[in-house]
Amino acid sequence: MLTRDFLQKADCKTAFGIIDDALLLTPAQRQASLQCTLSRRPDNSPVWVFGYGSLMWNPVFEADKVSPATLVGWHRAFCLRLTAGRGTAAQPGRMLALKEGGQTTGLAFRLPEAQLHDELELLWKREMLTGCYIPTWTELTLEDQQQVTALAFVMNPGHPFFEADTRSKIIAPLIACASGPLGTNAHYLFALEQELNNYGMHDECMTELVMHVRQLIQAQAVVNRLPYDEPPLAC
Repeated sequence: MLTRDFLQKADCKTAFGIIDDALLLTPAQRQASLQCTLSRRPDNSPVWVFGYGSLMWNPVFEADKVSPATLVGWHRAFCLRLTAGRGTAAQPGRMLALKEGGQTTGLAFRLPEAQLHDELELLWKREMLTGCYIPTWTELTLEDQQQVTALAFVMNPGHPFFEADTRSKIIAPLIACASGPLGTNAHYLFALEQELNNYGMHDECMTELVMHVRQLIQAQAVVNRLPYDEPPLAC
């Protein structure tokens, strides 16, 4: 489980299980990315961050306001090959990113201005390990219809870990089997499903995938004589 203390102290390579040094951004590169993003800050209004995956159920950073929000023009997709954290190079999983088109419901987090840089540094250490995302300023509609400018981490389609095929039959076996230093890929999926349900949010990309992954885990549990709710020991 990713915690604030873990993230603050973590050595990115060993803590997340990253094998390929060529893909790992250095602290200086992450800092340059953060400064470049802040230099494009549209105005002096508060900085919001859009959470659509694990940021929803485990944000780690400090926020002084949280609101359900809708992002138009982007949709969730498990299009990121996962070889660290909750997967390995030998048994990769799939992670969420945002792809162009459609819309996404999630949570908007308003960062306190006094701690803005510290919180964003922590966020960059979490999301920008390999540069697979592009930090993008977007417009969100909050639950009360207020419009705010927010940072969203969208997929970099030029990254080597980008996977175009996001059909459930392709990615469900990967998610059902993958695990790494931070836990199982399936736990990520089910925790997100629960958080979406908590807020009454529906996402078409989740329904079939969750069902398929649960079926695969149940079948593997029978083979290994495990309780149904435990992850498989091997795939």
